Amino acid sequence: MKIKKPKLSFWQIFNMNVGFLGIQYSFGLQQSAINPIFLFLGAKEEILPILNIAGPITGLVVQPIIGAISDKTWSPRWGRRKPFFLIGAVMGSLCLFAFPLSPTLWFAVGLLWILDVGNNMAMEPYRAFVGDKLPESQFSVGYQMQSLFVGAGILLANASIFLFQDWFGGGQEIEGTVPKWLYYSFFIGSFLSIATILWSVLKTPEIPPTDEELAEINKHKALPFVERFKVPFVEIGQAVKDMPKFMWKLSAVYLFQWYALFVYWQFITPLFRVSLGFDTSEAAAQAAKMSTTYNIVTAVVALVLVPLTLKFGGKKVYALSLLGTAMALFSIPYIQDPIYVLFPMVLFGIGWAAMMGIPYSMVSKIVPQERRGVYMGILNMMIVIPMGIQTLTFGPIFKNLLGANSVNAMLFAAVFFVIAAILAMRLNVTKEGGEYPLGS
Repeated sequence: MKIKKPKLSFWQIFNMNVGFLGIQYSFGLQQSAINPIFLFLGAKEEILPILNIAGPITGLVVQPIIGAISDKTWSPRWGRRKPFFLIGAVMGSLCLFAFPLSPTLWFAVGLLWILDVGNNMAMEPYRAFVGDKLPESQFSVGYQMQSLFVGAGILLANASIFLFQDWFGGGQEIEGTVPKWLYYSFFIGSFLSIATILWSVLKTPEIPPTDEELAEINKHKALPFVERFKVPFVEIGQAVKDMPKFMWKLSAVYLFQWYALFVYWQFITPLFRVSLGFDTSEAAAQAAKMSTTYNIVTAVVALVLVPLTLKFGGKKVYALSLLGTAMALFSIPYIQDPIYVLFPMVLFGIGWAAMMGIPYSMVSKIVPQERRGVYMGILNMMIVIPMGIQTLTFGPIFKNLLGANSVNAMLFAAVFFVIAAILAMRLNVTKEGGEYPLGS
């Protein structure tokens, strides 16, 4: 028996998604501050991709397993999804506090692994949490609200980086040490990681399972430990086998989209050392300004995309947004003014808003409620597998095919976004064996 879920008010949906602010602040630091810290601690540019492999591997392992486990979890006091993103937030908070204190490169790399476990543990149940709470008619609003908080969290992270660099930076860079101005951004992230999750946990009750769902959960709890341990892996395998055709098509889009995004995040700071002649601190601050700009745009346009997708269809808006992101990356290496180079980030921000909202809304409409957690985990696998491929392959590509030139790396990413846009035009939502374009 399906539960008839009541429509939520704007502020109820807002409160439900506040926790995403802290999670995305942490991801914002990973996009703009982690690689500069690696450079400060002595890493060479060609090893940046492999140093970032923690994200893809932990995402690949943690999110689908946590998704499958949370589908089979219920506590009258703590709920179904909340325990997981609360534990993940605590882990992330501790790691963010410690990260700028890293004495060596490999200490920082180790912390990144733990941080990514925490972030991924919080992320997947949060995606499923929105689908659990909202009726289908509010999926677009719910996931675009998440997109708004994606933009806001990353915006705050990046604004803190370039503001603290401006206020407290300067002086000679000392190889092997992290400059003090970077500490403050991480300390703020440590606080937000736990505080925003607590806000959503305390403000938003979860919907109890139906009698049938509760019986299935209790049946699972009664299994021996070894059997319970195997269940998530069995369910992931079965879910992949039963996966809708739409998600296989989306995986092709994600292969090129997320490969390209990882290239951008890793090489935007090295690019500015070439195109603008900046040192590492100045280049990191400029990269943070770029991210701040596109996330301001994301926060502004995230909810505007809802009526556009309803009118024109999700795949058209999504594909056009990806093409705009490609145009932005084609132009960035050739703009040699630190102000004018921010302008392409308008297109990037629109693309980022679409990437963070439209696919999740479309997938939520075609997967069954009782398997939403595992399918959201599988959707994340479609993100981290391309990232993992990038971390393993792009170092040699950068060194041997692109001449170890960060300008060429950015153009490479732009071409991949064009391919992703073309593939996105194949996305038709499948329901009950029929395939048709859905305006979602």
